Amino acid sequence: MKFSNRLSRISEPQTIKMAKLTRALKSEGANIVDLSLGEPDFATPQHIVDAATKAMEDGFTKYTPVAGIPDLRNAIVEKLKRDNNLHYAAENIIVSTGAKQSLANVILCMIDKGDEVIIPTPYWVTYSALVNLAEGTVKHVSCGIATDFKITPAQLEAAITPATRMFIFSSPCNPTGSIYSKEELAELVQVFEKYPQVYIVSDEIYEYINYVGKHTSIASFSSVFDRVIVINGFSKGYAMTGWRLGYIAAPVELVQACEKYQSQYTSGANSIAQKAGVAALLGDMTPTYNMVVAYKQRRDYVVAALRAIPHVQCAMPDGAFYAFPDISAFFGKSFNGNVIQNDEDLSMYLLHEGHLTTVNGSAFGEPHCIRISYATSMEQLMEAMKRMANALSKLV
Repeated sequence: MKFSNRLSRISEPQTIKMAKLTRALKSEGANIVDLSLGEPDFATPQHIVDAATKAMEDGFTKYTPVAGIPDLRNAIVEKLKRDNNLHYAAENIIVSTGAKQSLANVILCMIDKGDEVIIPTPYWVTYSALVNLAEGTVKHVSCGIATDFKITPAQLEAAITPATRMFIFSSPCNPTGSIYSKEELAELVQVFEKYPQVYIVSDEIYEYINYVGKHTSIASFSSVFDRVIVINGFSKGYAMTGWRLGYIAAPVELVQACEKYQSQYTSGANSIAQKAGVAALLGDMTPTYNMVVAYKQRRDYVVAALRAIPHVQCAMPDGAFYAFPDISAFFGKSFNGNVIQNDEDLSMYLLHEGHLTTVNGSAFGEPHCIRISYATSMEQLMEAMKRMANALSKLV
């Protein structure tokens, strides 16, 4: 069977690959602690579930407008004003089947062959894959642990060329948990002000999982507001991964373009999930805040446990629910004659010898690290850290 050339431009995300491998091993009876997927282990808050149940009972089960039901678009407008001091109208909002589709809409509507897209590394695996699908040119900018994995204004300016069309980043960041402060964003904005052809895609899906203060969106800077495309959704902050609901806040022209594209690709998002989304945005936030308290306790434990392992370096993440330790000191070491050459070897070693799953950092553009998700119970994390310390101690 012959497949299209575009399929060769992408590969299966390493996060999903590791999750599939974990499920396969578990089905064979292996006792695996899974730290691979970025999925909250909490149930969706009850008032959100109740709203979905009511929608079904009320017969709200028909096709929805491509851009989203008015109730949800207006709720997103209210949320952005309330939480971010961002002033949009409903016409600036389009709802999609998850934030991943929101990103796909934007990139496939804006990027052509030859357009450059700057992506600071480490980055979420899908960013570059979508640019490749659009036949754009990915320009990675390496941001190491010394700058808390954040791009500097000097790096940004050096990367911009006349062909640069877009900049994509996340704050809080997947996979590092790093957060750009208002001051750091202001310095980047000063660079963007010089280059009006560059659009800024700001992935804010982890907005509420913040341990250091109030979230700042780069869209809050008036000088670049008309060039910022905010991507957000419900999966992380409301534990709604399976509901598949995300949204874009952007200039009207882009929203209309995304609506045209989405009308041929998926049409409107799930009707029941959209009603649940309204309840999430306008309802009680206490369950979300309680989740963040739990994540912070887990973060503190995991980072301390990682730092206690000889030769492991780990920055303290300010948000999201990932640790991103540097494990490069183990490259060249071996166990039973098998040499650890790189981060992928180490992840596979931890899986088969330590019976825990991580994701190799090269999947995110940083081959010295691995990603650990602490979106699981403290009991599982304690067991995982014990297994990791034991497995790494065997490498000589």
